[in-house]
Amino acid sequence: MPTDDKNKIKTVKRIAVLTSGGDAPGMNAAIRAIVISAQHYQIAVIGFCAGFNGLIDDMSMPLSVKDVANIIQKGGTILKSARCPAMKTPLGIAQAASTLLKEKIDALIVIGGDGSFAGLIALQQEWSGQVIGIPATIDNDIDGSDFTIGFSTAINTAIEAIDKIRDTAEAFERIFIVELMGRHSGHITFNVGIACAAEQVISFENFAHNNQTMGEQEKLLTLAQEIKLAQANRHASYIIVIAENVWQGGASVLARQLQDLAHIDCTACILGHIQRGGSPVAKDRILATKLGVGAVQAIIAGKSNIMIAEQNNTVAAVALQTAIMHQQGVSKSLIQAQENILALTAQRLC
Repeated sequence: MPTDDKNKIKTVKRIAVLTSGGDAPGMNAAIRAIVISAQHYQIAVIGFCAGFNGLIDDMSMPLSVKDVANIIQKGGTILKSARCPAMKTPLGIAQAASTLLKEKIDALIVIGGDGSFAGLIALQQEWSGQVIGIPATIDNDIDGSDFTIGFSTAINTAIEAIDKIRDTAEAFERIFIVELMGRHSGHITFNVGIACAAEQVISFENFAHNNQTMGEQEKLLTLAQEIKLAQANRHASYIIVIAENVWQGGASVLARQLQDLAHIDCTACILGHIQRGGSPVAKDRILATKLGVGAVQAIIAGKSNIMIAEQNNTVAAVALQTAIMHQQGVSKSLIQAQENILALTAQRLC
């Protein structure tokens, strides 16, 4: 990344920033870092509210250091966020570009996930300014980034919830199926499942979802057998963590199917949006700060069409097209450890 050289910023006077898509703990920390870094280089920062919608409708606000003085510990985003179907249309993209020209913006930083980055790529067809992405999504499904902003906090939130569920499961010798977010990525499910010593982890990476009907039936039979074995061994509690969208109908349907198939009484818990809220943990605050500063420095260096990410504890630039390819999955070693060792060991515990 470029060094601290104020002589490089003569052509950069105004930076715009927005948060887009699903909110993630740490977005505010990234906004703070951008504003403070920009002031250091004597660059004005304009915030657009409600994601790309605010850009299309020109809902802007100047951001000063005072505005971001006490937000690093807050979840959500002071700029608000939203989905924006209009950014998938030529008219919406043209309106967004028009706003940037009207506001005399030199560079745009978007804090969000793959959909947000796709919007940035489309915007470049109508606007010649610099565009920079910062990966912020609890799903951790952005290629070229070791971790996305919000992922660590979401993991901790889910762990805390499941630890409490485990207490009840132990007290009543119950079976709980806990559904976790992640869209079409198993990063949350596998990490939380292992951290909570779940007896079963069901996610895209270890489930035949490409042939869902057969895959579900086979998995259902196997699952019923393993639960019955655990109950026979007086296993006090049994936790199944499952990724959203992997099982047709979700955790509630799976619980009902186990009851119908083998008279196994399960309780379904859907953690839902609780995973997206809360004060960001230290790891997310630090990551967001590093990436926010890195984004401003990249703009000063004249870079564009990139995502600023962390790779091997180093801030790196990744092409936006690469970032949205969805080729970076859950670590194979993590999957193998769960499937071949941890799950089998859990079945033998009494």
